[in-house]
Amino acid sequence: MLASLPRSFALSVISQPFKRSQEGLFHGKMRQSGNNVPHSKHKTRRTWLPNVRSKRLPLEATGETLKLKVTTRALRCIKKAGGLDNYVMKTNSKLLGMEGMRLRILVRSRLEEAQLKEKADEIQRAEKAKRRSAFLNGAKDDKGKVQITQPSV
Repeated sequence: MLASLPRSFALSVISQPFKRSQEGLFHGKMRQSGNNVPHSKHKTRRTWLPNVRSKRLPLEATGETLKLKVTTRALRCIKKAGGLDNYVMKTNSKLLGMEGMRLRILVRSRLEEAQLKEKADEIQRAEKAKRRSAFLNGAKDDKGKVQITQPSV
């Protein structure tokens, strides 16, 4: 659902107080605000931005590396989770943001494709083994072709 939307459309529709956090993995970090307080006690407002780095991280489900904007807190969580795939699948969606949810959908679809392919390969191997055993046992019909019977359930 989210992966099919263009990035610019998704960012314009969803409003958050810190829009830059939708473009990367910020793990819930937002802009903080407070006061600069010098010796004269004259307070002036200021903001603190999260510690954002641009990193290339491997995505095991696709076998490619992605260049992402990531906070240092998110990097620590990715390392603790055992990789970007595990982090994206196990982390709460509120902490992931739009980019994290897009990656979650991508990883989930690739894992489902891999499971379907594995299941199809298993069925092919079973059919091949059945044909081989029928051939080795000499089960042939009257025309000399190998006869394969379906097992009764």
